[in-house]
Amino acid sequence: MKLESRALEVLERIRIRRGQSVLDFGCGSGTYTIPAAKIVGEQGRVYALDKDKEALDELMQKAESTGLRNIERMETSGKLETELTDESVDVVLLFDVFHSYYFPQANDRRRLLSEIYRIMKPSAFMSVWPKHMESETEDEIKKANFHLEKELSEMLIHDNKNLEKGKILNFRKGSRNKDKH
Repeated sequence: MKLESRALEVLERIRIRRGQSVLDFGCGSGTYTIPAAKIVGEQGRVYALDKDKEALDELMQKAESTGLRNIERMETSGKLETELTDESVDVVLLFDVFHSYYFPQANDRRRLLSEIYRIMKPSAFMSVWPKHMESETEDEIKKANFHLEKELSEMLIHDNKNLEKGKILNFRKGSRNKDKH
């Protein structure tokens, strides 16, 4: 339970709020998905996207056992497009997934950022924990028409069990939408 309360704290500090829609991209077995679902409540929705079917099964079992009905499972084959509609998401979590291990080609990372840009509401933000790619991450994201709004230093959960110091970068859509938030 200590790890879940840590995850709740981190998500509250990055400003996830009741009623929001959240995409947890690369959610795994739900380290941050379950706490996000608790924060957004029944009026909110969390889209749990991953290509690991077993991890998603585990996540959905956890959600069911805690009575959470606001998590939507999104299994992917690894493609970068989602079925979410344009400007439909308030928050995108990219925790320990935006790096060259999962996306070895820079072009794939650009395509992912383009898809995220498409689904984000004008007032939305993307929260990135760039664990394995910190030096290039910020530049790549800025080139995709996002701007850094906030940087936080946090103790984050890695591999569902270890606490690790890291920085979280919160980005907003770039200049063409600046006047809307």
